[in-house]
Amino acid sequence: MASVFTMIINREIPGRFVYEDDEMVAFLTIEPMTQGHTLVVPRAEVDNWQNVEPELFGKVMDVSQRIGRAVCTAFGAQRAGLIIAGLEVPHLHVHVFPAYNLTDFGFAHVDRNPSPESLDDAQARIKAALAQQD
Repeated sequence: MASVFTMIINREIPGRFVYEDDEMVAFLTIEPMTQGHTLVVPRAEVDNWQNVEPELFGKVMDVSQRIGRAVCTAFGAQRAGLIIAGLEVPHLHVHVFPAYNLTDFGFAHVDRNPSPESLDDAQARIKAALAQQD
């Protein structure tokens, strides 16, 4: 059975995409730790990050760096957080988010009900920041 991320990638369920290429996507999480919290996901269904081919993992990290720079620009953060948890969905994904302090690094404090407007705003801001990188 396809992972929920594959269903998002295939547009079977909605997602707020900020980046796409042939091998990678990045879209906003629906439970952000901070506004702009983005998931970087390979299109290939790889469950465990320790088992991913080095070339693909390099691409995951390349896109994560781009997203990290974009969320810092978009939200005025000096740092971007990066977490590979791998417990929520059995499909490799990297959490990238604007980080202002260490308390931002925690799934216990996510916003479980962000407004659609805040998610739309975050998507627009990240896409604009990515466009500035090109």
